[in-house]
Amino acid sequence: MSTRKLNSFFITSLGVMILFIPMACIYTFTASAAGLLSPKDGNIPPLSIQDHKVNVIIQDGYAITTIEQTFANPHDRDLEAVYSFPIPERAAVAEFTMWIDGKPVVAEVMKRDTARDVYTKEKEAGRDAGLTEQQGNKTFDISLFPVRASQPTSIRMVYIQPIVYDHNIASYVYPLEEGGVDEEKIQFWTSNDTVVGTFSFDMHIRSAAHLQAVRAPSHPSAAVTQVTPGEWTVHMDNMGASAGQVEEGAEPTAIPSAVPARLDTDIVVYFRLPDTSPPSLDLVTYKPLINKPGVFMLTLTPGDDLAPITAGADWVFVLDLSGSMQGKYGALAEGVEKTINRMGPDDRFRIIAFSNSAWELTNGYVSATERNKHVYTSMVASQKPGGSTNLYDGLSMALAKLDADRPCAILLVTDGVANVGETNQRAFLDLVSKRDVRLFTFIMGNSANRPLLTAMTGASGGFSMAVSNSDDIIGKILQAKSKVTHQALNSARLNISGIKIGEQTPEKIGSVYRGQSLTIFGRYYTGGPAQVKLSAKVGGKDMEYQTSFVFPEGSTDSPELLRLWAYARIAELKEEIDNFGEKADIKTAIEDLAVEHGLVTNYTSMVVVREEVFQKLGVERRNKARRAVETSAQTARQASPVQNRRADSYTPMFTGRRANLSSSGSAGAGAADGLFILTLPFLVAAALRGGRRTTGRV
Repeated sequence: MSTRKLNSFFITSLGVMILFIPMACIYTFTASAAGLLSPKDGNIPPLSIQDHKVNVIIQDGYAITTIEQTFANPHDRDLEAVYSFPIPERAAVAEFTMWIDGKPVVAEVMKRDTARDVYTKEKEAGRDAGLTEQQGNKTFDISLFPVRASQPTSIRMVYIQPIVYDHNIASYVYPLEEGGVDEEKIQFWTSNDTVVGTFSFDMHIRSAAHLQAVRAPSHPSAAVTQVTPGEWTVHMDNMGASAGQVEEGAEPTAIPSAVPARLDTDIVVYFRLPDTSPPSLDLVTYKPLINKPGVFMLTLTPGDDLAPITAGADWVFVLDLSGSMQGKYGALAEGVEKTINRMGPDDRFRIIAFSNSAWELTNGYVSATERNKHVYTSMVASQKPGGSTNLYDGLSMALAKLDADRPCAILLVTDGVANVGETNQRAFLDLVSKRDVRLFTFIMGNSANRPLLTAMTGASGGFSMAVSNSDDIIGKILQAKSKVTHQALNSARLNISGIKIGEQTPEKIGSVYRGQSLTIFGRYYTGGPAQVKLSAKVGGKDMEYQTSFVFPEGSTDSPELLRLWAYARIAELKEEIDNFGEKADIKTAIEDLAVEHGLVTNYTSMVVVREEVFQKLGVERRNKARRAVETSAQTARQASPVQNRRADSYTPMFTGRRANLSSSGSAGAGAADGLFILTLPFLVAAALRGGRRTTGRV
């Protein structure tokens, strides 16, 4: 049996490693907070956060997050300070605004060196300035000067990100945990993560389809309110909040809270469509000028037609034991134990660990006997994290003893960054592509090297998922279970004909697993009827899904799509640089796209100076104008009924209904199903036995 035909069978084990963690363990992790303003002089005590206000609007397949933060400088002199924050995967920073003389000034995007030079010259001249730079793959840093003595300093950040459903469930993460992998930065900066004034988080979800439930598992005191069947709000503050989850039609109950607001825990919100929701193809476009190209976002959600599969197999666990796993490793070891204890008699496993170098705990494959389970899970539990992250050695060892006659998956869990040994991304891709095996990776925390890890899993046809410490464990378990027990759409390809399409991203789709939605961005040059075809291999056989609909010649209500398309295109270009090294033409293409569409990248930054300085420098205020268009469109959308974005209503692309967790309880019974029957709260066991939905839970 070829491992390429095994589809998604092995993802559960990795999901169990991370996700079978008692809820109490989540909040015992030692996390470094992000989103903080620190004095550039590390010897000066940290500044205080006066106010921190977050507003999120989710509509038409994407979320707009606005953060307004006010800092207080208690010291007797003006300071330069750095505001550091992570943003979610695939999110594009759209705005950085700094208040100067009481007035908001929107930043403009320049090439990185130019922006840094402008900021430095203004700072040396004693004039107000701000600079937003991307730091590697992890965080963004905003430098501010001056933070006035005994005066407040206010800034605003806006970022935009696509929102996708998995098994009718979508999630939004407001990242606040820094991740703890950048030890040099942690030791250098001083910071304060407590909001002394007002903290608030407000989310407004608007959906043309009815939502069945909304919940905030990371913050159970949040107030969740249903406004209409498709419109919900989530609110939390440090003055009082309400129950964290309600079903359709229920009323929230106020619960006062006096807990100080700490910016050290990710905020996670889930929302769910009804189990009877149909599969669909949704289309959102932006084409304001008839004679100019527009952009589109296609979201394809297939039906539940992938057959269940079962098989015995080989499992290779690759465990990160670097120092950043301290505080998390106990939960990881428990997950490995639960996974191995539920393996069938035909399964075998290996266990590899890595930090400064890699070592094997099992000395080759061992059968999943009761004795071996006990011996090796005890050995895993006894390991002590420490040292650096030699990921390459860990993967090399995992790939060294594969049995070509048995299906196999490598299950990698890491929260860090490859920082010793081989670190070149191309070398990792060459290593993975040489063997016919799938790599499944759960990426823990906000500081991991997401581009490297997702590139590796993509090259192997595997699956990666970012996991916050605040994620809902039960929901993640159920999503992973469904991907294990069913086939996948492999080597998927999307073709659009009938109209001229360009710069479609992603160019290569790879695999689409049960329950997943697929989001495609691109440019289109003329409106008109189009034919869309999704082709894939399922169990070695060809499969096609087709539909036709009209692309509008003009549309003006979603200008944010320009940034989302450009950012997705930049991400593909950046991956090419990571894989093959920097090339001048690709770097220039990234710079041009980022400057034109107002995006912060490794090669471009946002800079704020006084308006008269922008004029003196001859800087065109393109991002300021773009933000005005986006803000106006956002206001108009909020005042209008939500549009139904489904484009294939007359000629459905898929049949049946969407895959959902309630319908997956009996599918794929056997060894894989047993992986989920664990000693967690009784709600988990009930859900796994019969796929029942628990009141108030997504």
